[in-house]
Amino acid sequence: MEPVARAEFAARLAELRRARRLPLRALAEAALSCKSNVHDYEHGRKVPDADTAHRLDRALGADGELARLLDGGAVLPRREFVASAVALPLAARLGVGRRVGVRTVAELRCRTARLRRLDDYLGGADTYAMYRAALADTVALTDLAAPDAVRRQLVAVVAEQAQLAGWAAFDAGWHAPAGELFRLSLTAAHEAEHRALAGNAWAFLGYQEQYRGRDGVAALTAGTDTAGTAVTPRVAALLWERRAHAHATAGQTREVEQALDRAERAVHEPADADEPDWVFWVDPPEIEIMRGRCWSLLHRPLRAIAALERALARYADTHARDKALYSTFLVDAYLDANEVTAACDTAHRAIDPAAGVGSLRPRQRLREISRRLGDDPAERDLRDRVAAWTGTTRP
Repeated sequence: MEPVARAEFAARLAELRRARRLPLRALAEAALSCKSNVHDYEHGRKVPDADTAHRLDRALGADGELARLLDGGAVLPRREFVASAVALPLAARLGVGRRVGVRTVAELRCRTARLRRLDDYLGGADTYAMYRAALADTVALTDLAAPDAVRRQLVAVVAEQAQLAGWAAFDAGWHAPAGELFRLSLTAAHEAEHRALAGNAWAFLGYQEQYRGRDGVAALTAGTDTAGTAVTPRVAALLWERRAHAHATAGQTREVEQALDRAERAVHEPADADEPDWVFWVDPPEIEIMRGRCWSLLHRPLRAIAALERALARYADTHARDKALYSTFLVDAYLDANEVTAACDTAHRAIDPAAGVGSLRPRQRLREISRRLGDDPAERDLRDRVAAWTGTTRP
């Protein structure tokens, strides 16, 4: 199944289930499946077979839409899909010209969720223009919103979309627009009185500081402090795992352990309210990935290798950028453990899926790793391949 089709199917399945207020377990029973499988379908980790897709379709009253998405009908190649999505403004798709109300906000949230799923399969260079266009359309709608409560919800969508566009710019290595968008998100989140989004905006700003070689702890601490305790479990887990990464970058082992423990506890807590879509991907395997990354940064290879090997073994190859990026932390851990052969093999496997993805981060990580390599033939071969790959500009 093509990555774009997989993302579209996952997003539409989740959207339909939420709209019908159908619990995962109930939908799983109707589809003769299990709760964990339906959860994986909604997150793009698995694709149902044709019979299961038809049962999901019937249970949700989708009139064949899910089955058609699974069949890949009218699916465009990746770049053509992105171009077509950018060409049609979001405002036009919403039929703007009518009064902007609660229904418009709901439609914007659904479309933002569907756009977000593309980040699982495409790099920021591929999605940035599309996300930026969606943000511009939403900003234009804020002047049409009435009453004030609707406008506040719309401004929260602006904050969410600014984070999405900022993340794409960051992933592509375009730090100036990324920083501007993260700051716009923070301003919008405060205006909307949305503490969770404000906390996440701080987290993004701190994350960017780390990748630019600066201390991100202050911003990540502001993220958890701003969000406070009145957030859903997955939001708390996300903010604490990102704070753990900042502490790891700063070499603060005790603080890393404390933050990871907070994230681990949070991700297993039941939610009293619906989780926001922007944390749909936060789950126990994600926390384990971050645990391994942190131990790798702290040069604790045995802990890092154990966590990363477990988590990456369950990670879908279709998530090429993320799997490649996370694998680089495993490469570092192998090198710290003097497991040179395993390090080189893992690095080669990371390059293959990431070669066609518009993301700078795996390239940056492998360029840094290549500086650690010695004169062993396998290491020279890897260094040459990394140099060739990172020195090539994608069309």
